[in-house]
Amino acid sequence: MRSSKINYLIVGLFVCAMIAVFVVSIAMVTGRTGATDNYYTVYDNVTGVKYGTQVIYEGYPVGQVEKVTPTEREGRMEFRVDISVTEGWRIPEDSQIEMAAPSLLSAVALQIHAGVSRDGLKAGDRVNSRASSSVMGAVSTLAEQLAATIDSDIKPLISELTGTVKEVKRFVSADGNALMGDASALIRDISTRVPEVADNIRSFSENIDKASAELRRTISPTNRKAVEKVIGEMSLATENVRDVLATMDKVLEDVDRLVVDPKADIETVISETRYVVESVSRHIDSINQNMEAASRNMNEFSRQIRANPGLLLGGSPQSDPVQ
Repeated sequence: MRSSKINYLIVGLFVCAMIAVFVVSIAMVTGRTGATDNYYTVYDNVTGVKYGTQVIYEGYPVGQVEKVTPTEREGRMEFRVDISVTEGWRIPEDSQIEMAAPSLLSAVALQIHAGVSRDGLKAGDRVNSRASSSVMGAVSTLAEQLAATIDSDIKPLISELTGTVKEVKRFVSADGNALMGDASALIRDISTRVPEVADNIRSFSENIDKASAELRRTISPTNRKAVEKVIGEMSLATENVRDVLATMDKVLEDVDRLVVDPKADIETVISETRYVVESVSRHIDSINQNMEAASRNMNEFSRQIRANPGLLLGGSPQSDPVQ
């Protein structure tokens, strides 16, 4: 009898212990293991957030979501999310809380990113929120942006391309034949003109070759020597004439002095005049010869140029039938 009572006592203690362990486990799973501090934050979208959603501080679970309350502000709906955090847990003032999913298949949790401020939030204060960084949120945002781009840009572009294709078809069907006819006529005209253009180019090239040959003959050594000889003789005649002019200038100066002071300079003038006359008489023969030779050369040069102007550009001089 006594042993059965002992067995009942042991079984009862065991059941009570299991119940206590179960309660503690449930409390630890839900994050309600003791006193808490309440905070709140505000979101425009609370997809996946509900009562019991876990609150994580830099990866460590510190609390849970207590309730989600929709409110209207300036014509838009906002959602106040009340959270409970382990009592005494310090949260810096510049901390931010966001909705995040640790993995692709895990449930959404509120992740608190610790700030650097030395001052902490007080119980009941608002925690700054920031946009969700979950994969599904990013995909949803991308889908919304893609839909907006399709509506604003791609659809009008497709409409314009359709209109352009229609215009091209109409142009090809209406004006294509006429355009092809004009192109054919232009090609035929060009094909008939090509031989004429080629002949003109050939004749122009031949004329260029002839001009080059004439130029080469003009600058031949024989012609160069003849021109240099004529130029040399003309230079000599010019020097002689320059000497005569210098002598005449001196005579004129003497005449001027004679007119101004005839008594004082008459003898000087007579002597210088005698010297001038003697000098001119000594050189008159050579002067006459040089001037005569220069005159003959100039006559011969002008006669040859009149007879054959091409000598200025090239070729040998013509034979003189008179000689």
